[in-house]
Amino acid sequence: MTGHQTAEPDLGVLAAQVLFSVQRELFTALAEQGFDDIQPRAGAVLAYLRADGIRASELARVSGQHKQVIGSLVDDLERLGYVERKPDPGDRRAKLICPTERGLLQMEAAVSIMRTIEERHAKTLGRQEYAAFKKALHRVADLQREVQHDSQGGREAVRATE
Repeated sequence: MTGHQTAEPDLGVLAAQVLFSVQRELFTALAEQGFDDIQPRAGAVLAYLRADGIRASELARVSGQHKQVIGSLVDDLERLGYVERKPDPGDRRAKLICPTERGLLQMEAAVSIMRTIEERHAKTLGRQEYAAFKKALHRVADLQREVQHDSQGGREAVRATE
């Protein structure tokens, strides 16, 4: 944010408005379905959890969170009965974060809730416009991740193009 008042909210403000609103709706609906013990911050794990498990390092990478943050969230979700750590069959030194039965139920509920939210927006905007919006937003997210990666040590790609 630049600190200047403008008529148009910037990308960060708009992204935050969408994120926080979607999170409120999602976690309110989840609570109504009996998943009232998880907080929106757990989304850094839950949004990327796979039925067959995922390594904590991969969760950190895809969510953009530090490994320590992911570790703390996994600890919390394990205590609440949503995930468990299991040995990775591909590397016995590594652990997979796997959903429990309750975790799988939460994942199914979240997918259904998100489908309802997306359907509402597609209906309101029109399917074609909503699809174009999501495609553009995906590209912006990818571009932003590339800039962040470049600023965190992946400068070789930038130098190669200069």
